[in-house]
Amino acid sequence: GAAGIRGQQKSALAAVIHEKQTDPALGKLIQDLKDGSGLDCEFARANCRDALRDYSLETAKSKDIAKTEAELEADCFNTWVKTRQEDDWKTFEPKLKAMFDLKKKVAGLTRPSLPVYDGALDAFERGMPAERLDAIFGALKEDLIPFVQQVLDAPKLELPKAVTEDEWDVKAQADLCLEVAKDLGFNMERGRFDVSVHPFTGGVGPMDVRITTRYNPKNWMEGMGGTIHEVGHALYEQGRSEDQLDLPVSRALSMGVHESQSLLWERMVFQGRPFWEYATPIIHKHFPHTKDVSAEDFYKAVNRVSAGLIRVDADELTYPLHIILRYQMEKRLFEGTVDVSEVPEMWNKEMKDSLKLDVPSNAKGCMQDVHWSVGAIGYFPSYSLGAMMAAQFYEAAKAGIPDLEDKISKGNFEPLKAWLNEKIHRVGSLYASPDELLTAVTGKALDPAIYVDYLKNKYTELYDLQA
Repeated sequence: GAAGIRGQQKSALAAVIHEKQTDPALGKLIQDLKDGSGLDCEFARANCRDALRDYSLETAKSKDIAKTEAELEADCFNTWVKTRQEDDWKTFEPKLKAMFDLKKKVAGLTRPSLPVYDGALDAFERGMPAERLDAIFGALKEDLIPFVQQVLDAPKLELPKAVTEDEWDVKAQADLCLEVAKDLGFNMERGRFDVSVHPFTGGVGPMDVRITTRYNPKNWMEGMGGTIHEVGHALYEQGRSEDQLDLPVSRALSMGVHESQSLLWERMVFQGRPFWEYATPIIHKHFPHTKDVSAEDFYKAVNRVSAGLIRVDADELTYPLHIILRYQMEKRLFEGTVDVSEVPEMWNKEMKDSLKLDVPSNAKGCMQDVHWSVGAIGYFPSYSLGAMMAAQFYEAAKAGIPDLEDKISKGNFEPLKAWLNEKIHRVGSLYASPDELLTAVTGKALDPAIYVDYLKNKYTELYDLQA
C-alpha cells in the first residue's frame, strides 16, 4: 500500500541530491582544480579526476530526469515484485520497456561520446566497452558450452549421505558461519552480522559494515557460501582507506572489482581444497553427524555441477552462461535489434541452446532477476568480470605470499587479507580503470584465459575427465 508514496519520497530526495551534486559553486571549485595534475599527491589527483567525472555526469541530466529515474525505478520494481509472483509478463512488459527507453536516454545524455550501450556499461564498469565484452564473452561461451556438457555427462560425484541429507539446524548453521566469518577477518567491532531474505552487504564506511546471510534448513552450503561471499565484500569495505574517507578515491573502482573480492573468498578460498582442511573439524563440531565426512568429501560437495534455471543458484561452472545470456539480451534491447516483447521467447531459446533446459515459466526465466526493474542495465557483466579478476588476483596472491594455500589449510587467512587490503582495498579508485589496477597488482590487464584455465583445470581433475 505504501509503495507509491515511497516512490514519491525517493523522487523528491533524488531531486534534492541532484541539486546539491550540480551546485554551480561546487562546479567552479571542481573546474578550478580540473584533473588535479598540478598536485603532488596521487590520491589528491585521483579525487580531482573523479570529482570532475561525477560532476560532469550529474550536470549532463536535468533535475526532472533525476526525478523520473527515481519514480520509474520504484514503480517498475513494485510492478516486478507483483507480476513475478503471478508470472504475469504482459503487465510487466510496458514498465520494462519504459525503463529501457529511459536508461537509453540517460546513457546518451551522460556519455554522448560513447555508443549508447557502452554508456550504460560505463556506469558499472568504467573503460569496458561492449566490443571488448563481445570478444571476452564470445570466446568464453565457445570454450564453456562443450566443457560444461562434458562435465554434466560425467559420472556424478559420490558423496556420503551425511553431507547431502536435508536436516541442518539453523542455529548451528548461524554459529558455524559466525565463527568462520571471524576467522576470515571480519571485524565485529566495526560491523554486524544478521539474517535477511537475500544476503547483502551495506553500511556507511569502513567503521560500520553490515552483512547478512540466510540459512536453508535443507542445505547447509547455501548459508556458508552466502556468508563467505558477503564477508569478501565486507573485507573490502572494512579495508578501505580511512585517510580518504568519503572522498571519491576511497570508493570501490567498479562493481566488477568489488565482486572480485567476494568471489575470491567464495570461489578460490571456500571452494578450494585447502580451505576444507581448516573447515572440516569446525563443521564436525557444529554438526556431529558429519564426524566421518572427510575434507575431500566437503570439497566435492561445494563443487558439484548441475544445469539449473536460476542464476543465483547456479554453480561456479555454469554461472557464466547465465551472465552471457543476460548481457547479450540487454545489449540487443539497448541497440534496438530486438523488442522487449520478444524477451521471453528469446530467453527460452538461449537457455535451451546453452544449458539444454526448458523454461517452464517467465518467473523462472526472464523475470527472475531484480536488476532490470531497478534500472541496473549494464550491471550483469560485472559478475563474470569479477570472477575473471578474482582468478587473476588469486594467482598473483599465490605468487606473492609464500605457501599461501598451506596457510589457508591451517586457518591462517591474515596474510591473504593483508595482501588484499594493501593491493586493492586501500587503493580504492586511485587507478582510472580496473585494467590499470590489474596491471599494478598482477603485471597485466584483464586476461580471461587465466579464468578459463582455472575452471578447466579444476573441473577436469575433480570429475576425472580426459584432458
